[in-house]
Amino acid sequence: MSYEGLQNNESKSNLSCCFFEEPVFLYLIPPILILTIVLGSVFNCIALWVFCFHIKSWKASTVYLFNLSMADFLLIICLPFRTDYYLKQKHWIYGDGPCRVILFMIAMNRAASIFFLTLVALDRYFRVVHPHNKINSLSTKSAAIVSCALWLMTVAITAFILTKDHSGGDTSSNTNCDSFMVCPATSCGHDLIFILEFFLPLCIVLFCSCSIIWRLRQRNLYRDSKIKKAVKCVISVVILFIACFLPSVSTRIEILRLLASPQRNDCSIYKNIDAAFYITLCLTYTNSMCNPLVYFFSSPSFNIFYRKIIRCSNQFFKSDAMATNTNNVTINNSHTME
Repeated sequence: MSYEGLQNNESKSNLSCCFFEEPVFLYLIPPILILTIVLGSVFNCIALWVFCFHIKSWKASTVYLFNLSMADFLLIICLPFRTDYYLKQKHWIYGDGPCRVILFMIAMNRAASIFFLTLVALDRYFRVVHPHNKINSLSTKSAAIVSCALWLMTVAITAFILTKDHSGGDTSSNTNCDSFMVCPATSCGHDLIFILEFFLPLCIVLFCSCSIIWRLRQRNLYRDSKIKKAVKCVISVVILFIACFLPSVSTRIEILRLLASPQRNDCSIYKNIDAAFYITLCLTYTNSMCNPLVYFFSSPSFNIFYRKIIRCSNQFFKSDAMATNTNNVTINNSHTME
């Protein structure tokens, strides 16, 4: 762990950043990322396969779910580079340009995932609470335009990452590549965006959930199967929001609190919370692995497809077990005859 007054190449002003060497970056973070890459790739490839070849009639909600799946898939493509970075103890070997592109892609698709999850919750809100609203008859073309606008907004919010130096001015042998660093003398603009892009959608999702539940209590519609699916969909979105994104946002808020404290120039006060932040930041990527759960509750096509996979898997294991038992009986009979 070191604290150095370092020079920023863009502003040509002296900035002080804290750099930490933690074993957790080697022993804990890479396994989380590898698990996310493997399972996330499988689940999202299956999801994209269903979207492309098994869903015949698309609706507005289908368009939103497809874009959510694309955001997750694009994020997962970037994770092998981050895994390599942490396996090398935070040593980036691919140069400054690729560093900026990878960090931009991760930030953009993480934000897009949050925004499209929010859009799915809003879609369910209007269908349950305002079933006669014109927005419920939105065409797929209009939904595609909404999705494109959301992508453009996401790019606009995260494009500044392409213009920043992400080494923190570290002149040591290691080459850093991080969007978030502990630099007491720098502004917190990126941190504020990171926090707001979570809390604003969370407020919308919580409002949608509470409104749906309240409306169902008024109308006593809990037994309706479509309503049940809508409730499960919104509840799954809330759970994913809180479980995947809240820990990293909370730890970043704590870092900001320490940066505003009188001891902000003492690097030792950031050591534990900085390690906790990077661990919880990896948990945000697991959201891309868990989002297919939302598809299961949102789309009947996914529900049917997943049930077919489970049924085929059960049949395979049963037939395999029966074949094994038959072979054992044959072997036992042959020994008896001898």
